[in-house]
Amino acid sequence: MIIIKSGIWICIFRYQAAGCQMKGIQRKAAGLLGLLFLVSVCVPAYGKSKSIEVQMIPNLVDMVENSETDGPGSLYALSAVLMDGDSGRILYQKDGEVPRPNASTTKVLTCILALENGNGDDYVSVSKKAASQPEVRLNLHEGEQYYLEDLLYSLMLKSHNDTAVAIAEHIGGSVEGFADMMNAKAKEIGCKDTYFITPNGLDASDTDGVHHTTAADLARIMDYAIQNPVFLKITQTRDYSFSDLSGKRHFSVHNANAFLDMEEGVLSGKTGFTGNAGYCYVCACKNQERTFIIALLGCGWPGNKNYKWQDTKKLLKYGETYFRYENYWKELKIPRLFVKDGATEKGGFGQKVWIQGELKARETDKEKKVLIRTDEKVSCSLKLAKELQAPVQKGQKIGEVRYRLGDELLAAYPVVADRGVDRISYPWCVDQVFHVFFHS
Repeated sequence: MIIIKSGIWICIFRYQAAGCQMKGIQRKAAGLLGLLFLVSVCVPAYGKSKSIEVQMIPNLVDMVENSETDGPGSLYALSAVLMDGDSGRILYQKDGEVPRPNASTTKVLTCILALENGNGDDYVSVSKKAASQPEVRLNLHEGEQYYLEDLLYSLMLKSHNDTAVAIAEHIGGSVEGFADMMNAKAKEIGCKDTYFITPNGLDASDTDGVHHTTAADLARIMDYAIQNPVFLKITQTRDYSFSDLSGKRHFSVHNANAFLDMEEGVLSGKTGFTGNAGYCYVCACKNQERTFIIALLGCGWPGNKNYKWQDTKKLLKYGETYFRYENYWKELKIPRLFVKDGATEKGGFGQKVWIQGELKARETDKEKKVLIRTDEKVSCSLKLAKELQAPVQKGQKIGEVRYRLGDELLAAYPVVADRGVDRISYPWCVDQVFHVFFHS
């Protein structure tokens, strides 16, 4: 570059020394000399772009607090969660992340694993271990065989402990193998503090801890399970009859989830009780376009069997009263950005170069809704660079629009450059000089 510059200057001085007497040419040479000097001083030095600085646009909507809608009031349960079944967002919790024994609500995960890893017409053989499980039990006999589908109804409608072990041994090869599958599935679903030892939820412990989950994790498991139509069909059935494969023994089971007939729109539910866990319950309910998941742990002990129904109704009423769907999309005016050292498309020294940012979002994104409490508002912020350093590519990300509900990020969409901008270079400047010289 230095050699090229020197060559141009030498040519100019030799041209002047030749004694050219034409005033017009002298004036053009002087102008050319001045422009080339401008090139020498104005061509930007190459270097790294400045780091992007963030400029926040104030929230479009501010959060509002209202103590009247903070929660459903006092609950009997030691741990409780109300979850939005569509987004998985926890709408309310009382010690929702505290690990506790969860009794037969464990069988929700047992059932979904069996549905995903077995076939309804599988033959399930009953082992001595399965037949020896304590109440509540179907009273299976060692050596009997049943269809897997029939045992799933026994599992979910009457919560039979012997059935759970027979299913676990069929799917996992052993109770221990099935427990490994359960814990792996819990992590896959997004559970944060769940450790299962038994497929039936009976109180148990080993070197790694006690059988437990949290109300939040239990809600996540139910939210996952209701995506399976067969799971819904089983858990919504009121009464079911079946036989063993020999046809010698016949059974009829009635659904113990009384909440199915207490409220409209109940999709599924599972009760549970052990001495350590107390009464537990998890359910899913559909109300208009809203899906609520409710999980309760430690909701009373013998003598307080109906506490779980009272808490469930209270949480459901709270969700139905105070939560609604809202479209949170806001149209933002995105300002132009200055491009430092940007070369203009049509040429010309000293002209500032600007580009316009474009928000990349689909029409379906603009229709998205979020379930929010009546006193909550979604905030919207725009992050942009204060300026850009050339070169800039068309479609290059230059910022981001974010939608938040409190501290939770709901969605983020990139802001991109609407066109490309080259960097001012020495060849570009020389081209401008000769353009002026020969076309002025």
